[in-house]
Amino acid sequence: MCSSLRYYWLQSVQLLLGDLLSTFVYHVPEHIFGKFHAIVHHSNNRSFIHYAVLTKNPLVLLDGFAGAFPYLMFVPWFWQISPLGTILGLVLGEFHVIWRHVSVMEWKTPQTLERLCNLLCITTPEKHWLHHQDATVAYGDIFTFYDQPAQAWYRFLMSVKKKYKLSRQKSS
Repeated sequence: MCSSLRYYWLQSVQLLLGDLLSTFVYHVPEHIFGKFHAIVHHSNNRSFIHYAVLTKNPLVLLDGFAGAFPYLMFVPWFWQISPLGTILGLVLGEFHVIWRHVSVMEWKTPQTLERLCNLLCITTPEKHWLHHQDATVAYGDIFTFYDQPAQAWYRFLMSVKKKYKLSRQKSS
């Protein structure tokens, strides 16, 4: 595979796998069983700048690391294939984190870019804002095609949580 193709292939795989694992192993379960992510990203007084930059609370960094770890865990393997492709994937992922949170500044994605993102199933700030307003919809931090399976996973985990609570109530 020529080197430039390898860069694009590798960064695409890195973003696809990272978003898949981040969505299904961290993000959705955190909404069901956790509480810190919801406070940081879904409370009425949330602010990306406040929580990500200004706060002195180390748990904010933990939440950010937990969301980023699925992208970072493949670095040792991907680095062996293409260091530049690995770096580009991480940079694009971080760029998307910042870009999808500009909706708090009343950003409006240009129509041409929005069409391109829709075609490529890439989450826009407006779509991500839907998730901040309603934590049960618009999953997939980078890719929108993870939304429907993530909502099914959300419902399944919620049913597991309810059954667990019921069994604990019956046993006490």
